[in-house]
Order: sequence, then C-alpha cells, then structure tokens
Amino acid sequence: MRVVWFVFICTCFMACEKSITIQPETQKSLLVVDGTIENGEAPYIILSNSLNYFSAINPQILVSSLVSNAKVTLSDGARTVQLKEYSQRIGGFNLVYYSHDTTTTTGMMTGTEGGSYTLNIDYNSSSYSAVTHIPVVAKTVDSLWWKPAPQNRDTTLVVLMAKLNDPKGYGNYIRYYTRVNSSNFLPGFNSVFDDQVVDGMVYDTQVDRGFQRDGITNDEEYGFFKRGDTITTKLANIDKATFDFWRTLEFSYQSVGNPFANPTKVLGNVGNGALGAFCGYGVQYNTLIVPK
Repeated sequence: MRVVWFVFICTCFMACEKSITIQPETQKSLLVVDGTIENGEAPYIILSNSLNYFSAINPQILVSSLVSNAKVTLSDGARTVQLKEYSQRIGGFNLVYYSHDTTTTTGMMTGTEGGSYTLNIDYNSSSYSAVTHIPVVAKTVDSLWWKPAPQNRDTTLVVLMAKLNDPKGYGNYIRYYTRVNSSNFLPGFNSVFDDQVVDGMVYDTQVDRGFQRDGITNDEEYGFFKRGDTITTKLANIDKATFDFWRTLEFSYQSVGNPFANPTKVLGNVGNGALGAFCGYGVQYNTLIVPK
C-alpha cells in the first residue's frame, strides 16, 4: 500500500512539471578596442564589433567582426596624427588594423617613455576616446638565470628565475611576456603585478613561461622552459588603468566554468560604452641562453 501511495505522489508531481524555455536576450553590438603603444614602437590598434554571448565563433566570424573605415587619430599632447588603415594577410584571412602612416614623416608617431597619448575613434556616427601613459622604465630586471625544474623526472625542463629591482614608492605596475627562440612573445597565466608587497625591494622571482590562451597546455610542462632554449623576457612598466584592465580580464578568463567564482567586470579605459583598452608599455628586454 505504501508503495502504491508513493508512486501516486510521484505521478502527481510529474504531472505538475512545467516546461520552461529560456530565450537569451540579443544585445546591441559594441565597439571593441585592442590598442597598444610601446616606447620606440608605432601604435597598433585593432577595432572590432562585439559578439553575443551565445554566438557561434569561428575564424571567419571573428574576421568579419573587424572594423574598417573608422577615423582613428592619436595625440601626444603636442601634435595629432591620423592613423592609417592596413590589411595584412594571415592564415588565409585579412587582418585589419590601424597604425601610423609610414609614407610621410608628418604622419608618424612612436611611443616614448613618460609620454601620454589620447586615442580618438569616429565610427558609425559615434565617437570614442581613451588615454594611456607609457611609464618611465623604472622597475627593471637585474639578471636572469635558470635552475632544474623541481620534483620532475624530465631532466630537460628548467625554471627561469629573475632578480627584479622595484623603485621606492607604491604604484609600479608591470606586465611580463616571454619568448622562446624565435616564437612570439606570450604573457603568463597571471601576467600583471603591483608592488604592494615588494615596494622598494630587490627580490628574486620565478618567471613562468608564457602560453597561448587559445591553445592546449601540457600541465606537466606548464611554466617550464627546456634546455637549449633561448629565452627572451619582455618586462613592461604600465599605468594603473592598464593594470586594472589585464587584472580583471585574466581573473575573468581563469574563472570561466567555475560556478563558485564571483562575477567579474572587466575594467577597460575606452569611453562611450566601448569595450577593451588602449594600453601603454614602457618595455625592457633581457635574454638568457639555457645550455643543453
């Protein structure tokens, strides 16, 4: 009798179930800015339109989101130049970006330490602006060395170490990248740091190998280099806005798929509702050859 009663109750509850269909809201496309300027280098600006959260993503869709025919200007406070639109063929697709005009000296502008730069964008009847600063290269790498990877049976793996000098006074923010042999510079999993703990200190730190975020990583080799590698580090002094952008973006990246992570708002520095950031970098390079 109890079994019959239990089955009857379950049947009633099943009959009361309501089918719910959730229709994701389609958001208006926003301008996305990926802009950089380094000391001694030309500005490099990529513009695109944002995609909806549940949009399909493939190389063709991403390339189609790139923005052409925008008016982009850059000012260093003394003069203003209009950036030129370029198209570069990469992997069968045309990558559109904006940089200074190399065909005329009046259209050229490169980054300098201590310089401030204002980026203005006119696109689709709207205007956007962002300001960044290239700090003087004050926090520096004193030296690099290597040591065998700890507790690892693969004797070809090594750890990269660096001695850093942090000037006295809070507010020295950095972002780092590494390059192995002739590959591209890649940022680490956590690539930005402040100096709240190390202010005014000379200290040793492990430098994890940078990695391609859209690639597959080997967990056993993550962060390590190998004997025979030529390692180049790129240490960039950055301002607070650039630090906040990468800090919040990397936290958001790391929390993807974690149901217990706090919601994160990525803090860009572009006005008028645009996404992304225009970032200035005061860069220092150092190279170490690890013997085989």
